[in-house]
Amino acid sequence: MSKNKFKQASPVAPTAKQDPITPDKGFAIPYPQLLLVAAVVLVYFPVFSFGYTELDDTIFIREFRAFNEDLNNIFLAFGRGLFDAVKDPYYRPLFSDMMILNYRLSGDMPGGYHFVNVVLHVVSVLLLYRLFTKLGIKAIHCFLLSLLFAVHPVLSQAVAWIPGRNDTLLAVFVLLFFLNSIAYTSTGKINNLLLLALFLLLAYFTKETAVFAAPAAFALLVLYKDTKILDRNMYPQYAVWVLCFGVWYIARSAATIQTSGIGSAQAFTDVLHRLPVVLQYLGKIVLPFNLSVFPTQQDTVMYFGIMAHITLVALVLLNKKANKKAIIGAGATFLLFLMPALLVPDDLNRQTFEHRLYLPIIGILLILPHTLLFNSARTDKQITAIVVAICILFAGINYRHQRNFESPVAFWSQAAATSPNSAYALMMLAARLDKNEVKRSEQMFRQAYALNPKEKYLNFYIAEMLQRKDSVLASEQYLLLEKKISDYIQCDFYLARVAMEKRDPSGAITHLQRYLNRDKYNPMANNNLLLLFVETNQVDKAKQQAQQMIRLGMEVPINIRRQFGI
Repeated sequence: MSKNKFKQASPVAPTAKQDPITPDKGFAIPYPQLLLVAAVVLVYFPVFSFGYTELDDTIFIREFRAFNEDLNNIFLAFGRGLFDAVKDPYYRPLFSDMMILNYRLSGDMPGGYHFVNVVLHVVSVLLLYRLFTKLGIKAIHCFLLSLLFAVHPVLSQAVAWIPGRNDTLLAVFVLLFFLNSIAYTSTGKINNLLLLALFLLLAYFTKETAVFAAPAAFALLVLYKDTKILDRNMYPQYAVWVLCFGVWYIARSAATIQTSGIGSAQAFTDVLHRLPVVLQYLGKIVLPFNLSVFPTQQDTVMYFGIMAHITLVALVLLNKKANKKAIIGAGATFLLFLMPALLVPDDLNRQTFEHRLYLPIIGILLILPHTLLFNSARTDKQITAIVVAICILFAGINYRHQRNFESPVAFWSQAAATSPNSAYALMMLAARLDKNEVKRSEQMFRQAYALNPKEKYLNFYIAEMLQRKDSVLASEQYLLLEKKISDYIQCDFYLARVAMEKRDPSGAITHLQRYLNRDKYNPMANNNLLLLFVETNQVDKAKQQAQQMIRLGMEVPINIRRQFGI
């Protein structure tokens, strides 16, 4: 038998083309979904004790108390505007329904609403993690990208601010739509087609941004997943997308709402003016160091956006294996979901709120697997260590920024500091300082008036300030102007006092009745109306008013009870 038969092969030295070291082969994060949930709860735990900011949240909860108490309004919400039944361009019935259901559980205690907001964010994070896996992204990268989304400070407004749930709820439906769209493309199962139709419709009825959900799905399927445009499983989806849009458009057209102004010549001019906002938003995603609770384009610096753009482009170009088609698909997703922020007319909303980035940021996260950050000579453990370090930094910024949503004074103090050219921010802070810092409050009201004398609610606050100084008659012109600008409910309450000062009880009664038609729970307004009926000898109306107050659980003076035998 030949000796060569038993001769062992000599070890071969590795060549330059070989990679003999694979130290973290099989490296994976244990229980990734559980860790993501823990990260959200840990970062956002403080918000459970937060109150109101007094930016829209008190409107949806306190001022809409009567609306929220009636469960029939779950259906009626599909036929009206969000803030007002008829004088409102916003059509978001599912958001209204969520507030109605939340009110049944929490009443007007803000803690219950903050809890639901955090739960919605948890669901979005888990759905996003699943979406990343379905898009073929490496498992460890799916976790890291989802972790970035979970703790990113630019998203804190969507979670810590109660009305921000409009974007988290929208994200839940859009992500479920994406997942079922991907599943149907792969399997052709009818249940996935039905589910993607359902979730797309739910997204439409949550927020107008859903108009761009189907185009974003097209970008992800055709560009990111390289699905053929004429794939046999794409045709039914195209039909469903058009059908869902048609159903939503018909429902919205039938609702009692005003037009938004989108599509007008002025709106086109506003879009051109707002284009730099894209760069500003990108800066807040990549370098989230200039966050604001009430940002404006004018007061947001551009250099963070420029640096972010250069950094992102460099990371893509330095990765020679970058999938350019996938990057285009991810970039299109970012821009599509950002379009509503550009299309909103200036006379409707001038703020560049950060909660609007809740869906667009997904596009930027989808670019990262194709950058040098995730494709270098580093091992998975090393990449994980880098990204986790970034997440810890972001979590710290998030934790600090959250505190600005803790109370009205904290919120509007930060708003005024970061947006000094916003008359609205100065006005809202002044209104919350008036009890303790009267001189500073009056000075800020004057600054706000100099910036924009027609700012919504500003004339009301000036009138209120004048009435506190017993300049009741001088307040009338500001109250009447505010009624023309915003028809703010409180104007009628203060105009009733003006009428009494002018010795016009019938005018005071008219203003109080208008006020109570919109807020029947105000005890002072009810009591004042009762006393006016008594003083003007309107016995039947006085008795009806007293009975109404008793039904609402309000106190009626004992002498009036005796007078009417109730």
